[in-house]
Amino acid sequence: MTDRHEYDDVYDGEGTDTPAEQERVFAALAPVHGRGFAQSWWGQAWLKALEDSALDLRQLKAGRRLARAGAVGAVSVRPGRVTAVVEERGGARHRADVLLQRLTEEEWDRFLGMAVERAGHIAALLDREMPPHLVEDAAAAGVELLPGIGDLEPRCGCDAWDHCAHTAALCYQLARLLDQDPFVLLLMRGRGERELLDELQVRSVASAAAGTGPEDADPDSGIDPSTATGTGTGTQAGPPPDGVDAAEAFAMGSILPPLPSVPPLPSEAGRVPSLDTETEPPPGTDVAALEFLGARAAAEAHRMLTEALTPGHELRAPEAELTPDQDAVRLAAGAPGPEPWIVARLADGSGRDREGLAAAVLAWEHGGAAGLSVLEEEWSPDAETAARARTAVEAAWDAGERPALRAARNRWTATGAGAQIRLGRDGRWWPYRKDRGRWLPAGPPAHDPAAALSAAVGDE
Repeated sequence: MTDRHEYDDVYDGEGTDTPAEQERVFAALAPVHGRGFAQSWWGQAWLKALEDSALDLRQLKAGRRLARAGAVGAVSVRPGRVTAVVEERGGARHRADVLLQRLTEEEWDRFLGMAVERAGHIAALLDREMPPHLVEDAAAAGVELLPGIGDLEPRCGCDAWDHCAHTAALCYQLARLLDQDPFVLLLMRGRGERELLDELQVRSVASAAAGTGPEDADPDSGIDPSTATGTGTGTQAGPPPDGVDAAEAFAMGSILPPLPSVPPLPSEAGRVPSLDTETEPPPGTDVAALEFLGARAAAEAHRMLTEALTPGHELRAPEAELTPDQDAVRLAAGAPGPEPWIVARLADGSGRDREGLAAAVLAWEHGGAAGLSVLEEEWSPDAETAARARTAVEAAWDAGERPALRAARNRWTATGAGAQIRLGRDGRWWPYRKDRGRWLPAGPPAHDPAAALSAAVGDE
């Protein structure tokens, strides 16, 4: 890591005079409740750089609390540095600074050369947006705009050597400012909005005079800061060389034919082409296994398509990627009457014997990956959860009919009934029955432990 004293030269140190036009001061923001600090992808990238760099997560949490409470005062942003006074709950006030290395003159030259050829990037910035392509094109030119791990250097009056609650609070507050105006990031990197637009105007005029112009703008138009507005529009001498003018495309929307309707969902998965051909397969190729995997892939694709066309599907959280052993259970669960050799291979791939795989398949059929986790995982719920569950069970039966329960971590066994309920980490209770000395899933889960226990006992 760079020595802190070296940053005084790189980062607009305390003794450096900053021109007024290169400093922006933002009034303290109101407290924020019930939402994240960064809504934009570039604001989230800023916070990721903070959270990946900080060594003490407790300080980050304390910083979030301070920022949410409105404890961060007016924020001063200038090349290489952002500063604010953060007030603790007890009234103590600390000056917090976060330093970000400025781009060199050579890096700015490369960035401006790229931007003048991509007028759409500047139009997006004027709309207070930072398109991903701008960051990607800048990176291709050797210029990193967004900070990475270790790029946000903390300085605080509390003398902490790493990110403290005060510098963390400042970073969370700055993410809100970045959401509103990505030029804040460019100012920290060394160029204010006016200076940046002036330099782009000079380069654009020079490019037009030389007969070369931006790739996505008219070469004679340039970028005129005096007429640039927050909408990103300007005066252009003619249409772009490729594509359709946006106003024209919008106007055509009312006369174009409607999009075709979504084709109907197939009633079942498609059949996998036969691999039984006259050509011998390459050595080591298991044709039967490939046919099995192909059939299962088609069935899974049909299931996913069915779910994707279900109303409200876009509101659901994406499913977590399966581990190899979970996927082996999924394959076994979806295969109707698989051949013994397939069962043996899937059992080996899941790290189980055949009986263990059969139990895992039952768990998968009742609850997917969550049901499989409940089958195999033991953990200890907190006392409050256990107390609520006991109250629910006691209220569901009369005193003389209530099964006697023996609790062991997240597994509650009905004594003498061959029944058990298990609490999953998702808060649901899963019924189990004992069969030939092995506990097996007995049905789908329920949020009510009494309902799950009734399902387990009732199957006796």
